[in-house]
Amino acid sequence: MSGQAKPTSTSFHSINKTRWIAVTGLFMALNIAMSSFGVPVPGGHLYLCDIIICTAALLLDPVSAFLVGGVGSFLGDLIFYPAPMFVSLVTHGLQAAVISLIARRGAKLGGKKYFVFSLIGTLIGAVIMVTGYTLGKIYVYATYEYAMVKLPFEIAQGLLGVVGSLLLVFRLGLAKLLKRFGPY
Repeated sequence: MSGQAKPTSTSFHSINKTRWIAVTGLFMALNIAMSSFGVPVPGGHLYLCDIIICTAALLLDPVSAFLVGGVGSFLGDLIFYPAPMFVSLVTHGLQAAVISLIARRGAKLGGKKYFVFSLIGTLIGAVIMVTGYTLGKIYVYATYEYAMVKLPFEIAQGLLGVVGSLLLVFRLGLAKLLKRFGPY
């Protein structure tokens, strides 16, 4: 035992901080990348960043979720399309934090309740996103009509985030994979 260093609570805590920063940064980078382009659909675009935001919110703590959703979206908009960047900061940040809070409660209960709480959380998050962006578009573009024209795309994007994140976390086992690497 003389040649080996014993792990201390300080070193373990710093490993957790390092993992927390790395995982949060990875999801934030994915959010920025996915907000850089949209899938063209008749009359507009669907952005895949909601899948990343909801997935991160289901897997991470509320602070990390806010950073991924709010700050990641803010930076993505700042780089690619700055007009709605503050709307994105508030809307996606709140969306991610709320999803994370609800999903964490379900995770503590375990079993199927984790999925049910995650579904409820992502649906509430979609409502927050749709409402926030609709009100934000009225403010940023100063027209109610423009916001109403884009409303179906916001709803579709929100539902895409719900379905995509639930598939990634529960069907493809992203939660199990993240747990395998230890606490962060």
